[in-house]
Amino acid sequence: MVRHVIEWKLKEEFSDAEKQKIKAGIKEGLEALQGRIPGLLSIRVYTEGLPGSTADLMLDSEFESEEALRNYSVHPEHVAVADSAVRPNAAVRSCFNFEV
Repeated sequence: MVRHVIEWKLKEEFSDAEKQKIKAGIKEGLEALQGRIPGLLSIRVYTEGLPGSTADLMLDSEFESEEALRNYSVHPEHVAVADSAVRPNAAVRSCFNFEV
């Protein structure tokens, strides 16, 4: 199995209220992919970090294989969420993929 973890920092221009709405939209969109993309075993978005966190939200997902992760990255449903909810709002993205 492969774990795919991403952290995002939202653009500073957003108010706290706007950030809460954006985070909720990203969480809803990405978690809705569960059961819709072959090889995606689990997906969860965390939006409430503890004080001292340097990211605004985190994706934690597991895939059957590296090939399944590659297919997810270009899957039309994932791309639609990324293009509409994530990319326009994120200033920084960090990704870490590893085998479990």
